[in-house]
Amino acid sequence: MAARFKMDRKGVGQMLRMPGMQAEMLRRAEVIKGVAVAISPVETIGPHPGHYKDSWVASSTSRGGIRRDRAAGYVRNTAYYARWVEWGNGTPTGPAHHVLLRAAAIGGRNQ
Repeated sequence: MAARFKMDRKGVGQMLRMPGMQAEMLRRAEVIKGVAVAISPVETIGPHPGHYKDSWVASSTSRGGIRRDRAAGYVRNTAYYARWVEWGNGTPTGPAHHVLLRAAAIGGRNQ
């Protein structure tokens, strides 16, 4: 006789928001943050050398995702110029480094 399974949507939602799931998302975000810090470019000239590298932050929430119905981990850089480092500024002197993109690709494999 074949086994039967009936999914409880409310139960799945509770599982996706439970503290253990949120802790796992934070752990994964911390791994990606570690890779991002390791591969971040450092500008040695200027008033704040290493500021971009020191500005990485990892966090998690139990209300993430598009519908705010699951745990999620976030990695971001708080430096105001982080978007230009990631995507470039449109000139040859400001190339795109794609630090977060590369960190997610590398860090995602090691989990």
